[in-house]
Amino acid sequence: MQDFAEGTSSRSTKLVHGGIRYLKTFDVGVVSDTVKERAVVQGIAPHIPRPFPMLMPIYAEPEATYDMFSVKIAMDLYDRLAGVDGTQYANYTIDPKEVLQREPGLRTENLLGGGVYLDFVNNDARLVIENIKEAAELGALVASRVEATGVLHDATGRAIGITAKDVLTGATFEIHAKVVINTTGPWVDKLRAVDAMLTHEPQLRPTKGVHLVIDAAKLSVPQPTYFDSGAHDGRMIFVVPREGKTYFGTTDTDFTGDYKHPTVTAADATYLLNAINHRYPEAHIALADIEASWVGLRPLIAANGSSDYNGGGANAGKVSDESFQQLIDTVNQYENQQATRAAVERAISGLKTAHAEEHLSPSQVSRGSALTLEPDGLITLAGGKITDYRKMAAGALALIRRVLSERFQQTVKTVDSKKLQVSGGHFDPTNVEETLKFYTRIAQDAGIPEAAAVDLANRFGSNTGRVVTYGEGGAAAGLSLKETLSLRYAVNEEMVLTPVDYLLRRTNAILFHAETLAALKRPVLAEMARLLDWDAATAAAMAAQLDQTIAESQLTALKKEVLA
Repeated sequence: MQDFAEGTSSRSTKLVHGGIRYLKTFDVGVVSDTVKERAVVQGIAPHIPRPFPMLMPIYAEPEATYDMFSVKIAMDLYDRLAGVDGTQYANYTIDPKEVLQREPGLRTENLLGGGVYLDFVNNDARLVIENIKEAAELGALVASRVEATGVLHDATGRAIGITAKDVLTGATFEIHAKVVINTTGPWVDKLRAVDAMLTHEPQLRPTKGVHLVIDAAKLSVPQPTYFDSGAHDGRMIFVVPREGKTYFGTTDTDFTGDYKHPTVTAADATYLLNAINHRYPEAHIALADIEASWVGLRPLIAANGSSDYNGGGANAGKVSDESFQQLIDTVNQYENQQATRAAVERAISGLKTAHAEEHLSPSQVSRGSALTLEPDGLITLAGGKITDYRKMAAGALALIRRVLSERFQQTVKTVDSKKLQVSGGHFDPTNVEETLKFYTRIAQDAGIPEAAAVDLANRFGSNTGRVVTYGEGGAAAGLSLKETLSLRYAVNEEMVLTPVDYLLRRTNAILFHAETLAALKRPVLAEMARLLDWDAATAAAMAAQLDQTIAESQLTALKKEVLA
């Protein structure tokens, strides 16, 4: 009902996580699935996720997630599950001196050292649009701004389609189908609620996550960094360098407001500023330093409390001495080749906590997914993480194939989605850097300066050659040639309908290039008005929507409140 990825899928921490945090609660299954799926995603979208080792400084603090001993055990297990032990990406520990050499601004008090392990940076909204473009290329019918308003049923009560609304025109219509699948993220319960044939007990417990962006001059970090919040609340905070900026997050609080329009509150900003200034005591980051922000909802399964996004809540419980010692003994035997990996996993899964958890905090709700064939035939796919998107889809398609076979005697060709590369990703994933240099040269040959050509090749991958064909006729007034052809391609081939679609989700200008917006806004609006034949009223409405989105991202109202 919105732009592609306008909800949760453009509002993540923008990492393809290996999930080392899950090892705090010794959830080996989650980590194993996640690191294996991360490798698959890197293979099918090689121009998007990039390896970028994560630094985890370790402090001697009450309720710390890891100490130097346990973090090494966790990282070693993580590497084995990921298949990167013995490679250039294998983990290692460093002493306090080296941690501070890398990040001299970190708090020195109680610093024990750090662990370094493999993770991947991601462009979540680009991953979505490249999947959608590939689907369209293979025959899918794709539309944005279409809202599902109800579920249609036949005389027997079986779901046979939806009632829908064109959000742009207000027109309503029906869409009929053999199978209907509800993959609406945080809206899963809301769609189930308009299905008259279902009971409407909520499945989800949405939580809100906030990220803030500052200029790297205010806080420079050489690599993604991950640490306990310092508030003894069981949360962990990411600090990530990107495109000359540094962003940090995330919060994790229950949310019951407007799902279409979650916003950053004063409490959200204060929490993150306190966390960042606690770990970097000389940074003195203030609300006025925030250049951009984003906030998203996690579609968490309410009934599960096992795995956790931030590594557990403050009351997650301590592992009993007996079971912890058994784990250590088994790991030592494994290191001496006296025990199998399966034995280690059994020891981990057999860990018992000394204190049971009675009530789950938002940080403890499972990030797992649930696939359900409803009584009326509607399929609901709820929960999950962006790293697991392909695996979730593969599971849903297996169920859909079964339904088509049993109900309609229809056999559907299966596709190995582990090898189905997305649009822009049609090249050898083992040779990414050299391939992107080739696409950079294509952009340079079209008249794009080198730095801009690198950015273009990284954004569009194997589509770069197609993108540069939109430069014929030269640059639009007020725009560089790179921005011109990028915008024209996005309007013509990525269903960009508003300037916000382009400047926030097809590119990261609003998030990571706030300083360019004053110069970009007017010419982007003018070129889109020409391409889409807007009248004056439409152009004015689009300009107002863009200004509002930028003001919200930059926390303009919040800053005024604080100053007042």
